Amino acid sequence: MSLPDLGKTEVTYLLRRAALCGLVASVALVSACTVRPLYSSAPLSAGSQVGAAAELGSISVKPVNTRYAQQVRNNLIFALGQGAGEPASPAYSLDLGVSELVESAAIVQVTTDEDEPTAGTVTLTANYVLTDAKTGTTIATGKRSIASSFDKPRQEFASYRAQIDAENRAARELADLLRLSIAQDLVKHGKTVAG
Repeated sequence: MSLPDLGKTEVTYLLRRAALCGLVASVALVSACTVRPLYSSAPLSAGSQVGAAAELGSISVKPVNTRYAQQVRNNLIFALGQGAGEPASPAYSLDLGVSELVESAAIVQVTTDEDEPTAGTVTLTANYVLTDAKTGTTIATGKRSIASSFDKPRQEFASYRAQIDAENRAARELADLLRLSIAQDLVKHGKTVAG
């Protein structure tokens, strides 16, 4: 029997069977996803009894030695503790290293024979190591970068101030990115402990 010779009921049967197979395949695909809100009140790691906000708030950030690194650290402490500051008894310790790269982004000739940079980019890169405060074992390591552009006027102080403002913007954005990365690392760490 060829396809054109099939009756109406047989075609309906084949279509229903194909639809059922598609439904089963899509349910299997969706069930493999483990999506859950990152900032829910559920614990991030499997062994934790506290919510995500409390677990992130229990991270102590070690001191740093440059102005831009201190900006990242201050913003990160504020983000992790939701404004509460450093924890009294931290469950985790974060070692943070921040480096800076300042580049000229555009060169335009300005009324002289020399080309002068008129725009710049500040790139802040953070390397971090998250450790368990009690055992000293490394939970996660990572590296994140953020670039921030700024205009470079011909006046020296205005150019310097524009660069500082770009560093501050990059520090805020980098702290937010680090908070997200650390939360993801804690979730991954919890899955490896549980599984």
